[in-house]
Amino acid sequence: MKPRVAVHKFSSCDGCQLAFINAGEALLQLATLVDIVHFAEAGYADEEAVVDIAFVEGSISTPQELERIRTIRANSKTLITIGACATSGGIQALRNMHDTQQWVEGVYAQPEVIALLADSTPISERVKVDFELWGCPVNATQLFAVVRSLLSGVTPLLEQETVCQECKRAQTVCVMVSRGEPCLGPVTRGGCGALCPAVGRDCYACFGAAPQANTAALAEQFAAQGLAPEAIARRFLFINSHSEPFHSEGKKWQGEGK
Repeated sequence: MKPRVAVHKFSSCDGCQLAFINAGEALLQLATLVDIVHFAEAGYADEEAVVDIAFVEGSISTPQELERIRTIRANSKTLITIGACATSGGIQALRNMHDTQQWVEGVYAQPEVIALLADSTPISERVKVDFELWGCPVNATQLFAVVRSLLSGVTPLLEQETVCQECKRAQTVCVMVSRGEPCLGPVTRGGCGALCPAVGRDCYACFGAAPQANTAALAEQFAAQGLAPEAIARRFLFINSHSEPFHSEGKKWQGEGK
């Protein structure tokens, strides 16, 4: 009997699910090894299916989502978060730094019908997560490598390199050294192939903080380059604003700007 797999969506843009679908032949090969029993984006719908592996995209932002993720956790042997929203809150977690009720009342004609939790949080703050795959969107190659490891009974190896290492390997000219761009590559987990530096722009850390990331030293370098405290804070409090050490470093510099 083949392992059963589900792909669930919470508050997100669908980009990580599309990374699954856009994998093309790799997804077809996966389908020969597992039974995909729930993946609404691809046409399979069985939300409460009991599965061996559950992939979860998106953050927990509403009371309904909180109940759903608890049910999914109970029905899943292994739960893997995919992408920035699921692993660290994503863009929608930016509202955690403001008065949510105030902006809801300013945007919606009937704010009382908008049901939101006080904070938009990563999955791991609500239920136990077995593995986290970073990225905005997630890297499909990494994702399928994790599946193959699990099917083989091997603990998956997660990315340990930084974007800077990917740049060096590709012989990409450093945008921070050559152009003075405030690049987050030195503290960002690899996996994207250093896409942004390859086209001459700075990394904005969509793959989250690298292991042992020295954010304090990089922030001081940004300050030496002339960035204002608020600009430094925005660098860290962006796609992965709810993860450490980005959150604490960003909040520190946000306070410096007051």
